Amino acid sequence: MNREQRLARLNEELTARILILDGSMGAYLQTFGLDVNDFHGARFAEHPMSLKGDNDLLVLTRPEVISAVHEGYLAAGADIVSTNTFNATRISQAEYALEDVVYEINVEAARLARAAADRFEIKDGRPRAVAGALGPTTKLLSMSPDVGDPGRRDVDFDAMAKGYEEQARGLIEGGADILLIETITDTLNAKSALWGAWESFDKTGIELPLWISGTITDRSGRTLSGQTVEAFYNSVRHAKPWAVGLNCALGPAEMRAFLADLSRVAECPVSAYPNAGLPNAMGGYDETPHSMETHYAEWARAGLLNIAGGCCGTTPEHIEHLKHAVEGVAPRAIPAHDARLRLAGLEPFTAAA
Repeated sequence: MNREQRLARLNEELTARILILDGSMGAYLQTFGLDVNDFHGARFAEHPMSLKGDNDLLVLTRPEVISAVHEGYLAAGADIVSTNTFNATRISQAEYALEDVVYEINVEAARLARAAADRFEIKDGRPRAVAGALGPTTKLLSMSPDVGDPGRRDVDFDAMAKGYEEQARGLIEGGADILLIETITDTLNAKSALWGAWESFDKTGIELPLWISGTITDRSGRTLSGQTVEAFYNSVRHAKPWAVGLNCALGPAEMRAFLADLSRVAECPVSAYPNAGLPNAMGGYDETPHSMETHYAEWARAGLLNIAGGCCGTTPEHIEHLKHAVEGVAPRAIPAHDARLRLAGLEPFTAAA
């Protein structure tokens, strides 16, 4: 099926059941025992700096590994797989001096994900979507990186938006069905990603649904740039997102209250893909597939979910248990559009009717 048919089918599925997103790329990649040579490959063997840890580059140097990751999650029951492009912008790849291959990384990442999804789609005729992942970059637009110089910024809005536009064009060319602006800690970064996405739509003539996922950095219930969940939603509501959600930073127990806040106000499908718990003293994650299944089952029964997946520390086994947890449970009912003026600074403001 083509992109238009797939999205139509996916939207039908979205009204009938809770859709399943994949889990962590990094956690699964750790099981492959990759070393520095896998990241450099033959093409980048003479690169002047170490590329180990640049997971996005693996779509060029070890594409079969990335394909195996996608297939692992699809076999576990994922309806949507995300591309291996979390850091595939010029801003982030500048840390590896790989700005010139950013567009290629995005195209190939989307192609690999689409090819894996097609293999499963052909088997049973059920749509499998590819979400082109646009991460937060390594810079912030709202805050200075230097507490002694609060006015300093290492990048401006236009430069960041241009980087996102390049990334989005590559993802569209490679076959992504949705653009997923994820792990947003700074809402101004999200706005630059939206601007870049819209620019890419103008240049390609292809418009994809936009999915926006914010990150609450701790139990205070705020993004890194200081907004509450409802304020964050008010700030991106104008984009008419296909879905909005929360991911990363928190485990399922800590995310629950903030997910409830978002589910209460969002006028579109709501997604959640938490970490497998908070990082422990060794930097690992303690939530098992069985323990996370309990949380997902409660969220589903409480009517909080339309799309569910996993973030840091999750594996195909987590996703398999997640699918079991939400199977047969009706998706969250999307509230009617609220015509009142809704604004936000750090806190939300809703005008009287």
